[in-house]
Amino acid sequence: MHQKRRSNAFPFVQVRTDSRWVTFPAAVPSRRSSEDSLSGVPRTGDQPLVEGLRHGQPSYHRASLALLFAGLASFNAMYCTQALMPELSTDLHASPAQSALTVSATTGILALAILPASILSERLGRGRVIVFSALAATIVGQLLAFAPSLGWLVAGRGLQGLLLSGVPATAMAWLAQEIHPKDLPRAMGLYVAGNSVGGLIGRLLPSGVLQFAGWRTALNVDMALALTFSIVLAVILPKERRFRPKALHLRSEIATMVRQWRDPRLAGLFGVGFIFMGVFVSLYNFLGYRLTGRFGMPPSLAGLVFLLYLFGTLASARGGRMAAQRGRGVAILVGTVLCVVGLPVAASGSLWMMLPGVAAFTYGFFTVHAVASGWVGALAPTSRGEASGMYLTCYYLGSSILGYLSGHVFHAAGWTALMMWLLGLVLVGCALAGIVARSARRLATA
Repeated sequence: MHQKRRSNAFPFVQVRTDSRWVTFPAAVPSRRSSEDSLSGVPRTGDQPLVEGLRHGQPSYHRASLALLFAGLASFNAMYCTQALMPELSTDLHASPAQSALTVSATTGILALAILPASILSERLGRGRVIVFSALAATIVGQLLAFAPSLGWLVAGRGLQGLLLSGVPATAMAWLAQEIHPKDLPRAMGLYVAGNSVGGLIGRLLPSGVLQFAGWRTALNVDMALALTFSIVLAVILPKERRFRPKALHLRSEIATMVRQWRDPRLAGLFGVGFIFMGVFVSLYNFLGYRLTGRFGMPPSLAGLVFLLYLFGTLASARGGRMAAQRGRGVAILVGTVLCVVGLPVAASGSLWMMLPGVAAFTYGFFTVHAVASGWVGALAPTSRGEASGMYLTCYYLGSSILGYLSGHVFHAAGWTALMMWLLGLVLVGCALAGIVARSARRLATA
């Protein structure tokens, strides 16, 4: 394993695994740090800091499990209403677009709050931000089931998004700060697994409860589990040993972000993240309406469609390997082609045609995201933190904005029109990906 770091206000660490570089947010205790070796004991001035946690130590296992529960809690809460949208429309007399606001409000506010949460954690401590974020968001989640109207529910979900932002903004940085570099990939993998499983639970559990009770009970049950995850996180998360508050240089960070938007390759990848995440969330937002309406499935059975997310787990790993072997340009274009092929098939009136189309799109989307997110860091070697943060902001803004707009298309013109709308967006995303790939190839041969 090879490892390299840089120090800035949003430090990141790159770890070489599975023949590819994986970029994680890192924490550098001070801008004066002069030693970043594999010993895991950076030196500030004349005083060495304590060594990072090593695999086999009790605190290491507590830290890894704590961040696993952070992922389970936060991503469960983030998507807890997606599988409930058809029931929300029926019970609250809301259109699909209005019901989609229960997802869009969360991801939109979260997108805007990620960078401020990162900055705040540099002063207050990442552990405090993670614990407060998870506990506060899941406590608010317990109150959502008592919302008297859709407006109150959407407002509560927006508040959840604001509170949740502290986890994705700081969790990986906490791990990179506290864990020894040699043992970081193992701990990071557990956190990423928690994100994936948490998101899946947040969709499957509420839809399963709908078989026995209404959406309010389903939401309460799911949020009770998420709150339990948060409490476990708060109890077992070790105290930070290597954190030191940092001076913030907001003006220089803003200047760096402006420069990144002037780079057509980075701007193109930000657009790719915005479009493809927006299309992905739109597809799954309204898939439940199609299954319960056209095919007459009960909500509990329709919720099982979220198991198709498992194709994404496979695609993320294979997409990284393809990028390493064939190049990022080839890998991202393969992903976009799968998305283009999958959407027309998903428009089919046959269930047995539609589901493979959704699966193909899901595989393609996760391939695109895996490649694009890594490519952003590679294109900004001196400002990976800012670039990755901006990509994540655009990614969640796409979920919020396009997820809401797609609801109006579906409500006005139906499923086939929605698929054509999403296909048009994907073609724009393909064009952006092609421009980025061509630009990168031209610079490589210049």
